[in-house]
Amino acid sequence: MESTLRRAPIMVVMKKIYDQFPNEKVVGVYRMTTPNLLIRDPDIIKQIMIKDFDFFVDRGIEFSKEGLGANLFHADADTWRILRNKFTPLFTSGKLKNMLYLITERADNFIDHVEQISQKHPEQEMYQLVQKFTMTTIAACAFGLDIDTTKESETLETMKRIDKKVFSTNFAHELDMMMPGILKKFGGSLFPAEVKSFFFGLVDQIITARNGMPTNRKDFMDLILEMRQIKQLHGTKRTEDEKERTLELTESLIAAQAFVFYVAGYETSATTMIFMLYQLALNPDIQEKVAAEITEVLKRHDNKITYDALKEMSYLENVFDETLRMYPIVDPLQRNVTVDYEIPGTDITLKKGQTILVSVNGIHNDEKYWPNPTKFDPERFNALNSANRHSAVYLPFGIGPRNCIGMRFAKVQSRVCVVKLLQKFRLEPTAHTRRDFVYNAQRVVLSPLGGFKMNLVPRT
Repeated sequence: MESTLRRAPIMVVMKKIYDQFPNEKVVGVYRMTTPNLLIRDPDIIKQIMIKDFDFFVDRGIEFSKEGLGANLFHADADTWRILRNKFTPLFTSGKLKNMLYLITERADNFIDHVEQISQKHPEQEMYQLVQKFTMTTIAACAFGLDIDTTKESETLETMKRIDKKVFSTNFAHELDMMMPGILKKFGGSLFPAEVKSFFFGLVDQIITARNGMPTNRKDFMDLILEMRQIKQLHGTKRTEDEKERTLELTESLIAAQAFVFYVAGYETSATTMIFMLYQLALNPDIQEKVAAEITEVLKRHDNKITYDALKEMSYLENVFDETLRMYPIVDPLQRNVTVDYEIPGTDITLKKGQTILVSVNGIHNDEKYWPNPTKFDPERFNALNSANRHSAVYLPFGIGPRNCIGMRFAKVQSRVCVVKLLQKFRLEPTAHTRRDFVYNAQRVVLSPLGGFKMNLVPRT
C-alpha cells in the first residue's frame, strides 16, 4: 500500500518485508491482489536464477510489443533469447575500447563545464550534473548524436520530459500487478504515447542520416542497421530437436531496443555515480585513496585514460561495487515460472505463471552477509573478502543468464567520469549536504529525493 500511494518506493517496501522475516527462506507477499513469493535464501536464488533458469526466463512484465514491449529488458523468453544473442557482441572489451574515446571526449566537455560553473559557485547540485554527462555519452555511443547539455534546447527539453515519463511511477504497473497480462492482452503499455513517438522518431532520424546503411562507428545503431539488411533474426538452436526461433526486425522492434539502451545507459549510471560521489564526499580518506590510485595508474599509461588503465584501478572498482551494494538501483528482481515448480528445501510449489521476487536491498543490507551494512567500506570487495562470499548475495546487475547486458558499459562510463572529476576536484560536503536523505517514491528506480549538493574544490 505504501508503494501504491507513493509514500515509499517499491524497493524500500520489499526491504521492510525482507527484514521482518529474518529466519525464513521464502515469504509470501501480495502485490495488489496477486500472490508472489519473496525469496530470501541465496542458495534458492542461485538455484532459480542460474541452475533452473530455463523455468524462469520471463520477467513477467509484458505489454504491447507495439508500445515498446519487445525491448531487451521486458521481452518474453523467445524474443529475449534472440535479442540477447545478437546484442551481446556490442559489449565485448574490444567494442568498449573502440567507444572509449567517445566517452572521454564527453567527459572532457563535462569537466570544462563543471570548471566554469564551479568558479562562480563551488557548491553544486551534482545529481543533475552527472545526469547531463550520462545523457551525452549514451547519445554518442548508442546513436551517434552530439548533444550539448550545457545549453537549453528543444532536444534537451524533450529528453527531460521523456526522462520524467519513463522513470516516474504510473498506475499501469499496479494494473498489471492486479491483473497480470492485461496490458499485453489489450495492447496497453507501461509508457505514455510520447515516449513511443520519441524513440520511433529518433530511430527514423538516424536511419535517414545514415542512408539506411551501417557506418564505421560500430555503435548500437550500426549493429541495428547491419541486422536490418537481413530483415529477420534467427535464434541459436540449443538442441537438434528444438524448433528454430525467428524474429522479424520491424520498426517497433528497433525502437524498443533504442528505448532500453538509452534509458538503461543514462539514468542508472547517473544515479550510481551520484551515490558514489556522495559517499566520497562524506569519506575524505577513501576519496584521497581513490585519487592517489588514479594518479599512480595514469602515470603508467602516459596520463591517458585507457581501457587497460581503468581495469588497473582496483580500489576504484571496490568503491563502485560498495556503492551498488548500499544503493542497488534496480530492485526488486522479478521472474515468472513457466511450469509448476517446487521451491528447493521447502514444501512450497509455485504454480505455472506465478512470480518470484528478490529484494536486492534486503540482501545487500543483511548482516549475515555484510557485517555493519550501513558503513561504507570498499574493503568488502578486496580479493580476500570477495573470495569467501556467497555468489548470490551481491546482485546489483541481477544474476544468471538474464543479468544486465550493459554492465560493462555502465562500469566504464561511470569510472571515466569519476576519474576525470577526482583529477580536477576534491569533493566536500556542505551545510546543505543531506545525511538523512529519503528515496524518491515517484521514481521506478532507486533515486535520491532532491539530489545532493557538495562543494567542488580545485586540486592544486
